[in-house]
Amino acid sequence: MKKILLLITLFAAVQISNAQAFQGKGDTKFQVGLNLQDGGTGITSTVDFGLGENMSFGFVATYLLDANDIDASKAKFEDRADVKARFNANIGNVLGLDPKMDIYPGLHLGTRNFGAHLGFRYFFTDGFGVYAEGSAPLARYDSEVRGFEHYNNQFVFHFGASFNL
Repeated sequence: MKKILLLITLFAAVQISNAQAFQGKGDTKFQVGLNLQDGGTGITSTVDFGLGENMSFGFVATYLLDANDIDASKAKFEDRADVKARFNANIGNVLGLDPKMDIYPGLHLGTRNFGAHLGFRYFFTDGFGVYAEGSAPLARYDSEVRGFEHYNNQFVFHFGASFNL
């Protein structure tokens, strides 16, 4: 029985030590998490595709599940939803971080604005990890953001689970 437990422990240690947050070209990450912002909370999902050793591109979709009413009006679907294309610089290895960690600054272009984001991933195993990401608009399509337009034109914080595909 002791040999079996030792073998299982060694196998688990090897699996955890092989976890990598970003592996470069051909790497695909999927993330799903909670979206926190002023006036609402929701769900965010991202997918990133590795283009090279330190760069990736992907897509972000956000939907606010709980959105505050504005001027006694309820938010419609188009007020709650946002979709973005993004580019990341995966610099965990450049900074000399553990291979299980990655920091990725980047830019995104969405249906509401052009912005920047900064994220961090930590992988426990080859397939599962956690992430946290903050994003903010750099340029809004409408210079006078009013009412529901504010929902997708502000600083947003996301955190959740990250998966290797």
